[in-house]
Amino acid sequence: MVVASSPGLVRPLHPLHAIFLAFPLPLFAGALISDFAYRATFHVQWANFSSWLIAGGLVGGGFAVLWALVNLFRKGTARRGRLMVYFVVLLAMWVLGFVNALVHAKDAWATMPEGLYLSAIATLLAFVAAWIGYSGFHAGEVK
Repeated sequence: MVVASSPGLVRPLHPLHAIFLAFPLPLFAGALISDFAYRATFHVQWANFSSWLIAGGLVGGGFAVLWALVNLFRKGTARRGRLMVYFVVLLAMWVLGFVNALVHAKDAWATMPEGLYLSAIATLLAFVAAWIGYSGFHAGEVK
């Protein structure tokens, strides 16, 4: 099986980049679920779970943002517009996740409702970034 690469198409995600991109969506979604659980029960441990899940999403997401930034400035890449949108969505996800971490660093009672809203937006942005990252960068046709 031979893979033919087209000059107008961008290389696929590097496997390590794909692993880093896999972290933010489930971790931010878990934080969102924990925020809903805290809103329903007011048990402080749910807010602690959210804080740790957000921190994990920021670590994996931070490496994905750095990788996307490097890919943006590499020579020989086509379709810079798609790479730019991907980078901007990842960066917005990371910045909102960081603000969310700061909100969750407050007292558990003080995190509501801002923490819930920020978790929802960060989860949505993580979903969009994963969608763009995993679906849009093809190397070529398989012959």
